[in-house]
Amino acid sequence: MSPRATASPYRELTAVSADGARIHVEVHGAEDAPAVVLAHGWTCSTRFWAAQIAELARDHRVIAYDQRGHGASPVPAAYTAYSTRALADDLEAVAAATLAPGEKAVFAGHSMGGMTLMAAAGRPAFRAHAAAVLLCSTGPADLVAESTVLPLRPGRARTWLTGKVLGARAPLGPVTPLSKKLLKYGTMGPGSAPERVDACARIVHACPRRARVGWSKVLAELDLRRGVRELTMPTAVLVGTADRLTPAVHARALADALPAGLGLTELTGQGHMTPIEAPEAVTARLRELAATYITPGDRRPRAGDTQVKEGA
Repeated sequence: MSPRATASPYRELTAVSADGARIHVEVHGAEDAPAVVLAHGWTCSTRFWAAQIAELARDHRVIAYDQRGHGASPVPAAYTAYSTRALADDLEAVAAATLAPGEKAVFAGHSMGGMTLMAAAGRPAFRAHAAAVLLCSTGPADLVAESTVLPLRPGRARTWLTGKVLGARAPLGPVTPLSKKLLKYGTMGPGSAPERVDACARIVHACPRRARVGWSKVLAELDLRRGVRELTMPTAVLVGTADRLTPAVHARALADALPAGLGLTELTGQGHMTPIEAPEAVTARLRELAATYITPGDRRPRAGDTQVKEGA
């Protein structure tokens, strides 16, 4: 389902990041509703959150954006434009463009989107808006070393080969039965429905190669453990037990390290793409966080934000 298929008010805008990068943003739902901000992962786009948008926009204001180089956000020409600083800068730009000063929201990040929240955790602008956080299928460091995408014993050889696979420059090509089978093995649980595998494949294969490679370099080297300690707002963690890209070892460590952790939800048999594989569970957690941590006084629409474009 496309996010634009919802009957709720819908509009688009462009946020401008600290270095001038233009970030595509979509806002779904009523302007005076409690806000939820969604940050997608590597090689994905706002389409990744279609199920959450369709459900939550009925009674929330859902803000989703394309990470730089993904979806409708332009691809940076230089690889120096990809960094954890850029992730945090872009999130701050989105929040500034969509939330009133001091307005509280629930922030959710999947995979690289969760890393975005860790990267921004210490920034006053993010902290001023974050009522609560949901980290889905993500980790702060050692991503390549802990990945189990390749069925090899842990060690230097597996880490080196995994890095080569995840950072490959070869184009992904068209979506085919073989490519879907490979994507399902690497990123989804064994019981994933065919239509959900197909949806993931089409989203991932649409990611520009330069963005895919640029962000792969950042993910291979990042260390955001300090950011985890700075997530002092209520923070929940969710992971699939069959996640090969960011195995549950990351989620368990996150849950233990968070200063205001709300516990860990492990989804049996689900893989890395939890918002698509288990949309009901992810949506329910977001709805619970918004109901618990956003009060009516926190809902303050920005002046001039009452103009919306109806979804098709």
